[in-house]
Parts: sequence; C-alpha cells; structure tokens
Amino acid sequence: MDAGVLSERLRSVLAPVLGGDVTVGGLERLPGGASRETWVFDASRPGRETVKLVLRRDPEGAPASGLRLEAGLLEAAAREGVPVPKLVLCGDAGTGLGSTFMVVEHTEGETIPRRILRDETLAAARAHLAEGCGEALAAIHRIPVASVPGLPSGDPLEQLRLLIDRLGEPHPAFEIAFRWLEHSRPPSGGEVVVHGDFRNGNLIVGAEGIRAVLDWELAHVGDPLEDLGWLCVKAWRFGSPLPVGGFGEVEQLTSAYERAGGLQVDHAALRWWEVLGTLRWGVICIVQTLTHVSGAVRSVELAAIGRRVCEVEWDLLELLT
Repeated sequence: MDAGVLSERLRSVLAPVLGGDVTVGGLERLPGGASRETWVFDASRPGRETVKLVLRRDPEGAPASGLRLEAGLLEAAAREGVPVPKLVLCGDAGTGLGSTFMVVEHTEGETIPRRILRDETLAAARAHLAEGCGEALAAIHRIPVASVPGLPSGDPLEQLRLLIDRLGEPHPAFEIAFRWLEHSRPPSGGEVVVHGDFRNGNLIVGAEGIRAVLDWELAHVGDPLEDLGWLCVKAWRFGSPLPVGGFGEVEQLTSAYERAGGLQVDHAALRWWEVLGTLRWGVICIVQTLTHVSGAVRSVELAAIGRRVCEVEWDLLELLT
C-alpha cells in the first residue's frame, strides 16, 4: 500500500476517535521491521495542536499477529504507572487498513543504546537509569495477569532446549550452560506479566529518565526475575563495564525494584536468570543467522549476528567459572 492510499485510510479510521475533520500528513515509514511495518505521521485538526502519531501494522495478507494483545498490554501497563506510549486506536484487518494495526502517540527521546550510554545531555539520566528500570519493572509485574487474557506461558528453559535441539547446531559451551541451569534452578518467584525484552534499546530515554517502555511482543506469564536477569545480560551493556544495561549497578536495580513493590530479590536466583538470558541470546543469534543462511530472509545484519555466538559462549563460560 503506497503512502497516499495509507494516509487516506488512516484519516478514515482515526476520524471516529479524533474527529471527522482530522487530516493526516508527513507519513513516513521507518526502516527495519521485516515482519511488521512502522510509520510516523502527523494528525491535524483545525484550531488544535498537531499530534505526532506512530502506526504499527502487519503487512497486508499476513496472519493476524499479537498487535491487539500488545494494545491491551499497553493499556494495562499504563493503569499500573508503567511509562508507555499512549494508545490511540487498534483494529483488525476489516477496520480499514487491510491488516491488524495499532496507533500510539509518539514519544520523543533517545532509543539508540550507544547514545544513551555516551550522550552528555543524558548524563544525569544515566546516573539513575538503573533505579528507573527497577521501578518500571515493579510496575510491570503489578499488572494483573487476568487483565490481559491470552498471554502465553511455559518453562523458558524447556523451550530453549527444544528449540536448540530442532536447530541441529551443537555448541558444547551451551550444553554446559544447560546442564548447570538444570541442576541449579532456584525456587519460582511466582507468576506475573513478564515484559520479555526489557533492555537497553527498548527504552525511550530523556533527560529525566525513562519516558516509555517499548516492544511488548514477547510479553508472557512467567517469573519476575526473568526480566531483571535479561536486563543484566552482557549483550545489552554495549561495551560498558556496568552490569545493568551498561548504565548501572545491580544493587541500584534491585533496591529500587524492591522499594517499588517488587519481590525481594535473591541474588543467586538473579544470577541463574542472567545465565539463562545469556544462553537465550546465544540461541537467538543462531536462529537469526540461520534465517539468512536458509534464504528465508537475506540480510547482512542477520548474517553478521552469527559471529556473536562465540561471544556468548565466552560470556557463559565466564559466568559459570
């Protein structure tokens, strides 16, 4: 669908929400997103301030994805005080855009991790960003599971085991990690709404701290420490020595999480989840590379991710010694 047709259809679906006099302009597709389109545009109404919005949309003809579930998650998260983009509208293929879609308000700020870690204008925010993550995660884990029906669940270790066995890619360091994880699993911390990809790169950051938590497509029901452990995985430090997202210390994260109402963090259990998260990232690297090698999606970026597998093997061996 070209930009002109999409602009007119957007105007039609937004009219019942924003008013019949709304016009759409400046429509621009953002790069990336092989499986989902992202567009930014302006919605204008006479006598009112122009609003910048973001459209996330499945490609036409694609099977319905979890966008409607994500929309429900955004609303539930907002009710618990999680900083998220404000939902404007969501709809299915039959509502005018030819596929499942979601429109949210645009949030200004920085998302590129290396800029978040190095930009001098964000220096004050970085000093307290780990605490902000702890507070945001505590709020996410307060979301009532029943308020977002349809969230998947399951044992993440078993799921990884099944996946890597299907891939047919032998990695002895991964097998050592699997064995360690199987024999040292901590007691469950309960079942909550888990974001699933809470890390540096999925946050919009401004001078005051976190402005929005993005990318909820991997949300599921699971152990709350899964989110904290994933945030501590070395891959999300982007060259910084600081263990939490490259911008903070573990004690900053866990203390803020506990103060904000999260469970008391067992640091041995958190380490277990960091190891699992590191292993998960290694398996993801294999999947991404095979996506290119198989010809399913030809991408230099996906191919280059293959070199990260050996980095993850090293990271796992360091964690386990």
